[in-house]
Amino acid sequence: MALCSLLAFLAVMTARGRFDDNDMWWHLKLGELMWTTHAIPTEDVFSYTAFHHTVVPQEWLSEATIYGAYMAGGLRGLMVWLCGISALMLILGYGLCWFYSKNAKVAFAGALVIWYFATVGFSVRPQLISYLLLIVELLLIHAGRTINAKWFLCLPAVFLVWVNSHGSFILGIGLACVYLGCSFAEFEMGSLIAHRWETVRQRTFAISIAASIAVLFINPAGLRQVVYPFDTLLHMPYLLSTIEEWAPLSMTDQRSIGLLAVFFVCLLVAVLRKASLHFDEMVLLCLGAWMSISHKRMLFVFGMLAGPILARELAGLWENYESERDKLLPNALVISVALLGAVFAFPSQKNLEAQVEAGSPVKALEFIEHSHLSGPMLNDYAFGGFLIWAAPEYPVMIDGRTDLYEWAGVYDAYDRWIMLQSDPSSFPDQYKANFCLVGSGSSMDRILKLLGNWKRVYADKQAVVYVRTPQAAGQALE
Repeated sequence: MALCSLLAFLAVMTARGRFDDNDMWWHLKLGELMWTTHAIPTEDVFSYTAFHHTVVPQEWLSEATIYGAYMAGGLRGLMVWLCGISALMLILGYGLCWFYSKNAKVAFAGALVIWYFATVGFSVRPQLISYLLLIVELLLIHAGRTINAKWFLCLPAVFLVWVNSHGSFILGIGLACVYLGCSFAEFEMGSLIAHRWETVRQRTFAISIAASIAVLFINPAGLRQVVYPFDTLLHMPYLLSTIEEWAPLSMTDQRSIGLLAVFFVCLLVAVLRKASLHFDEMVLLCLGAWMSISHKRMLFVFGMLAGPILARELAGLWENYESERDKLLPNALVISVALLGAVFAFPSQKNLEAQVEAGSPVKALEFIEHSHLSGPMLNDYAFGGFLIWAAPEYPVMIDGRTDLYEWAGVYDAYDRWIMLQSDPSSFPDQYKANFCLVGSGSSMDRILKLLGNWKRVYADKQAVVYVRTPQAAGQALE
C-alpha cells in the first residue's frame, strides 16, 4: 500500500505540468458535442476545409469521459482525469510486475521502468486510456496462463471498451496473437526457454481472441472503425512522417539510452544465467523495442512490456518483502506523506489557466473577437484544437485531426506551404483566407511578413494575427 501511494504521488508530480496538449481541446469539444446532442458524430463540423467530410469516431468513448470530467470540475476536473488514470496505470503496472516477480521491492523498480517510458505521453488524450487497457490485457493474459484459463474470457470485454476508446486496440489484438503463437513452442536453449501451454489453456485463449475480434465490430462505424489502424499505417504518409510523436526515436532522446539499457540488461541477466528468459518475453521485448525505435510514442508500450520482464529476472537478486517484518507506523507515515504530497502538488485553477495561456493563443483570440475579424481564417496547426473549443464560431482551416485533413487533401497542401514547397500566396488564396492566426516566430509568421498583401495587427509571445489588405482581399475573391 505504501508503494502504491508513492506511485500515485509520482503520477501527480509528473502530470501536474502537462496541461498543454493541443489535441486535448478538440477531444473535449467532441465530448461536449456528444453530451449535448446524444449522438456520436461521424462527420466533421468544426472546419471549413473538411466540413461534412466523414470521420471515424474511434475515440468517442474516451472523449465522453474527458468531457464528463470537465463538467464535474472544469479544468481541475480534467487534471483529476489525467492524474487519476496515470496513477491507476502505474499502480496496475506495479501489480503486473509483482505478478511476474512475486517480489514487492523489485516490482516497484519495474513500475518505475513503466513510469520512465510513459513520461513520453502523459496528457489529457484518449491514448492514455488505451495504455491503461493494455496493462489490463497483460494482467488478464498472465492470470490466464498461470492461475486459471477462465481469466482469458474477460478479454472480449476489454476489447469492447478499447475499440470505442482508441485505435490502438489493434496492438492489443496483435500482442494476444503473439502470446498464442508462442504458446505452441517447446524448447530450451541455454537461458532462453519455451514451455508449451496445455491444450485446454490454448483453446480457451484462442476462443477469447476470436471473441475479442468479433466484439470489435460493436462500434459506431462498423468495419471502417476496425480497419482504421491499418488505414493509418498504410495510407496516411503525412501523419506518420510529419507528426512528432510518430517520428522515429532520436538517439539524442534520453529515453533511447534508457531503452537500450533496459533491453540489454534483460538480455545480460539471461546470458549470465542469473535468470531464464522466456521465449514469448524475448519476442515481445524485441517487438516493443522495434516499435519504439520506429515511432517514439510506442515507448509507452515498451515500458509496459519490459518492466515486468526485468522485475521477474531481478527478483532473486533483491530481498523480498516480508509481511511479518512490516512496521505499521512507518508505512502509515509514508502513505500519509505521499497522499498529502499529491494533494498539495495538485495544480490550482490559477496554475492551470496559466498553463493554458502559455500554450494557446488566448490573448490573440480575445483580440480577434474584440476586433470582429471575419473569416475564413488560416490558423496554425497547433492552435486548431484550442480554437475548436474556445471559438467554434470561427471554423478552423486545420487542427490536430491529421487523419481527417489527409483524407480531405488539405494536409498535403498545408504541409507544402509551411515547408516553402509551393507559392507562399497560393495556399491562403486557395481558401480565400481573410486573416491568419499563427505561432509567433513560426515559419508561417516569417512567410506572411514577406508577403505585401498581409499586415500584422497583433503579436504576443504565443501568437500573431495578420489580416489581408483590402486590395489583396479583393483580388483573392476574384
